[in-house]
Amino acid sequence: MVDAPVLVLAATGGQGRAVTDALLGRGARIRVMVRDPDRGAARELAGRGVEVVAGSLSDEGSLVTAMRGVASVFAFTTPFEAGLEAEVGQGRAILSSATRARIAHLVFSSVAGADQDSGVPHFESKARIEADLASGDVPYTILGPTYFFDNALGGQERILHGTLDLPLPPDRPLQQLARTDLGAFAAEVMLDPAPYVGRRIELAGDAPTPEHMAASLSKSSGREVRHVQMPLAAVGNPDMHAMWAFLNGPGYRVDIPALHEAHPEIPWTSFADWADHTWAGGR
Repeated sequence: MVDAPVLVLAATGGQGRAVTDALLGRGARIRVMVRDPDRGAARELAGRGVEVVAGSLSDEGSLVTAMRGVASVFAFTTPFEAGLEAEVGQGRAILSSATRARIAHLVFSSVAGADQDSGVPHFESKARIEADLASGDVPYTILGPTYFFDNALGGQERILHGTLDLPLPPDRPLQQLARTDLGAFAAEVMLDPAPYVGRRIELAGDAPTPEHMAASLSKSSGREVRHVQMPLAAVGNPDMHAMWAFLNGPGYRVDIPALHEAHPEIPWTSFADWADHTWAGGR
């Protein structure tokens, strides 16, 4: 167990919050960097004993300040606000800041499949950041989560009206992960980094088919949910179209039984259990 605080970047986002919650559950000393410490989510973390500092993923000055004196850093980048090049810029700012602050361990949340020449733009931007990490001097661990269960929440209204729209055949398994399990895994890596330094680990908790997903959502919500296979051509966003083409093709390649056997300390939530927790009572 590390004695110095650990740092979570972008701590009020989905991934950052999951990691922070897991670290709190482990009794760790935590510092988080957020854009606005006065926002409700940041104030709530401060109320739980978390040290909250202001900063931006693209501002090296604030990153270096946040990183000073910490044992490990959890980093996440996104292309969905300012684009792919901005995401790569975030990754480079984080790595440069970690070098300047002499960080002993950096955990980067990438995406499963980023090492497969996937042709998916937001996978390839993360692959560029991974390459920078591998060629740098900062000790690192790369985590590659698969599709998150709660991505289904983007279609919440459609699901509540009985339809699960996915551009996949009904019998095509889709490897997926609970954000809470990413948080638990990242916390384990941050608090005991030695076994993980220099490794790239892809994460999946379950691989339900759309048919099984619909059945689980039906049971949990108390109303019938049917899977409707959306035509791939109907996915207009080029990045999302490329991702679903990848998932219809080679897809993720996590060896789920081996991963779970190697890490029995992680809950490894099933889609059905996630649905029971999230959708019980029909939302």
